[in-house]
Amino acid sequence: MARSDPKPTGWRKAVALLREETIGIHPRLIALNTAARVLPRHQAVLARAKLFSLVGFRIGEGTRIAAMPRINGGPGLVSMLIVGEGCTIEAECVLDLSERVTLGDRVTLGPGVMILTSTHELDIREHRAGPVQMAPVTIGEGAWVGARTIILPGVTIGAGAVVDAGAVVNKDVAPQTRVGGIPAVQLEVLGAHEAATA
Repeated sequence: MARSDPKPTGWRKAVALLREETIGIHPRLIALNTAARVLPRHQAVLARAKLFSLVGFRIGEGTRIAAMPRINGGPGLVSMLIVGEGCTIEAECVLDLSERVTLGDRVTLGPGVMILTSTHELDIREHRAGPVQMAPVTIGEGAWVGARTIILPGVTIGAGAVVDAGAVVNKDVAPQTRVGGIPAVQLEVLGAHEAATA
């Protein structure tokens, strides 16, 4: 009869608990938050982006970050954000970096945009939030994501697309289109002029 491993006791239990409770602590993110706190909101937007680069995030030249977004994710979180050149990230954004988030060049995220890369499978009735599922989010170059938009895991927003404020995007958005609503639906196809002046 095979012996089963005994349950951890004493110091092993304490170490396991400590490991579980500290897994979400990211020293680089703490350093970034501390340094960014001294910068006033909507000021020093290029300096804030530079701080992101200094702690290891891939941030393109000319990107402007109006205020420190709320960031969460697992180990390797710093490698999960890729931001192109000339992007704008407004205040109060939320970035779930459980999986990769990629912003192409000249992407604009309005105030309060929430990008989620993790969710739960639907589970049994006694506990509906089942195992965690993760999928990356990609936003193509030149896209404009309006204020308070929520982008769900696995979504790709095409180049030059516009997402109206307050939309919930649960499926891919074609390039050069405008979407809005809950859930977001296509409202129009954008011509060259509309895409350039939106």
